[in-house]
Amino acid sequence: MSPRTLLRVFTHLQMLPILESGEETLVGGQAVLEGVMMRAPHSYCVAVRRADGSMVTEELPLERMSERHKIFKYPILRGLGTLCQAMLLGCKALKFSASAALADASPQTPALSPQKQPQAMPAWAFVTPLLFSLAFFIFTYKFVPLLIATKMQSVWPVLHSRIPFNLTDGFVRLGLFLALLYGISRLKDIHRTFEYHGAEHKVVFNFESGQPVCVTNAQRFTTFHPRCGTSFLFVLFLLAIPVYALIPFDGFLAKFLCRIALLPVLVGVSYELIRFAAKRRGSLLAALTAPGLWMQRITTQPPSDEQTAVAIHALEGAMALEKSQGGELVIA
Repeated sequence: MSPRTLLRVFTHLQMLPILESGEETLVGGQAVLEGVMMRAPHSYCVAVRRADGSMVTEELPLERMSERHKIFKYPILRGLGTLCQAMLLGCKALKFSASAALADASPQTPALSPQKQPQAMPAWAFVTPLLFSLAFFIFTYKFVPLLIATKMQSVWPVLHSRIPFNLTDGFVRLGLFLALLYGISRLKDIHRTFEYHGAEHKVVFNFESGQPVCVTNAQRFTTFHPRCGTSFLFVLFLLAIPVYALIPFDGFLAKFLCRIALLPVLVGVSYELIRFAAKRRGSLLAALTAPGLWMQRITTQPPSDEQTAVAIHALEGAMALEKSQGGELVIA
């Protein structure tokens, strides 16, 4: 496997929470390498555009986490269950698209049809960047902001107070996130992924509007969607500021471990806030989540007609499988 492919997988894993809309809703999706994954309540389909212009797909039935484990039907906990399933499904879709990318990178690989799937990438080639990605997230957004804020205490004694300290910690975290996001967006491969991300949003909007889903109709919609993972991460980072201020510890290690331990709570509450804001667009809470929509100017880009067609193909595959299972298409 080439270093470029490994780098692309690692970068996409870092962007997974941004590219994924983790909501148990009628349709949702995620951008992958040269493609889009779309899911219905009980099925999903990932469609990938090959270098020769053909498309390969993978379609599988899907069981909601809240149906598998009843505990995930309750507020806060349902956010954890939904996001966990979304991340697992997103990794599966990304692995499929990476396998297609490997096939394209090999000149000996013949053209594939939807019936002939690309050979799966080696497990180590996916698990290694996955583990590194998780460690990178904790280091970058938990350890580094805390370390910087702690070092700044020696310069500004006011930071010994919890509120100024955690405000500083939070602003450093957001600054690192925005800087990393902007830097990654300058990469050609990621820019194309953000175009597929825009295609996914346009097609979801097209479907939700009730209009016939086609390239012409989808292209009329915006790429900014309130359920996007970009908005979720922004709310997550913003919510962490007041929550971390409640931590009754002063030692660096204790603060760091508490930040990791509180992550599931922050995820669950952030999910509820995003869910509420998406359903009540004119509310004050929706206004507070608006910066997440503004950030989609980076994480979504206008797609081409060909990229939009891939998103539509993925949606049609997911909905066809949903219909064949007798799935009831209702908003969660």
